[in-house]
Amino acid sequence: MQPILISRIQKKKYMLKNILAITGKPGLYKLVSRGNNMLIVESLVDGKRMPTYARDKIVALSDISMFTDADDVRLSEVLTSAGKKEGLKPVAFDVKKASNNELSTWFDEVLPNWDRDRVYPSDIRKLIQWYNILVNAGFTDFTDKEEEETAAEEKK
Repeated sequence: MQPILISRIQKKKYMLKNILAITGKPGLYKLVSRGNNMLIVESLVDGKRMPTYARDKIVALSDISMFTDADDVRLSEVLTSAGKKEGLKPVAFDVKKASNNELSTWFDEVLPNWDRDRVYPSDIRKLIQWYNILVNAGFTDFTDKEEEETAAEEKK
């Protein structure tokens, strides 16, 4: 079976709503298909497909945000900022061996006003791992056109 090639335009639309995190399973997954009481997902790491069921806690990346001292910031904005900092390349240091201080210093550059009481080092590790997975899978534009249009309409 040949892998499905997705154009850059499709990846933009695909990014936030169809990339999923599944509790208890490492990595990120792309939504492939929907069935009765289940979803078919494909791992962004190794391309393996598997079913997920209603009992699995599944969260789309578009539904995740990070705590800051002011308002919560959407994950897409945090990933975009990380991409600018890293030049759209994977993070250089080893996330598993990084100290809490190294993680905090890195995250200060990505999101300066992050809430230090509610964002834990494990959250930063997870963010970096997700960022690396997305970049290695070819996702470099983390914005969502629908999200931008909604924000523009709210400002009017």
